[in-house]
Amino acid sequence: MLLFPVMAQAAGEGMWQASSVGITLNHRGESMSSAPLSSRQPASGLMTLVAWRYQLIGPTPAGLRVRLCSQSRCVELDGQSGTTVAFSGIPTAEPLRFIWEVPGGGRLIPPLRVQRNEVIVNYR
Repeated sequence: MLLFPVMAQAAGEGMWQASSVGITLNHRGESMSSAPLSSRQPASGLMTLVAWRYQLIGPTPAGLRVRLCSQSRCVELDGQSGTTVAFSGIPTAEPLRFIWEVPGGGRLIPPLRVQRNEVIVNYR
């Protein structure tokens, strides 16, 4: 199973990976956050490239909005996996969170079920 694209590391660079179980969102117009994702080991430096992946259980609700956020910046995600340089320059100590939202009102049938959230953070 291919989780993320292979990422090369040069001298003076590092990488950390984190994952968490997902959420269940039952209503449109509400947002939910994943658990914070951060390095398990002390890491110092600035983020360069972040890869993400999430897995849904069941269909994707129309209008689903998924963002990946640090404490200071959010990035709209355009698919269930990908990479971004939008967090470049942010300290690696800042945790990342997935934010899930389906616009509108009323109950989601079936609910949005996220099985897993994953990130790989490259830094220097």
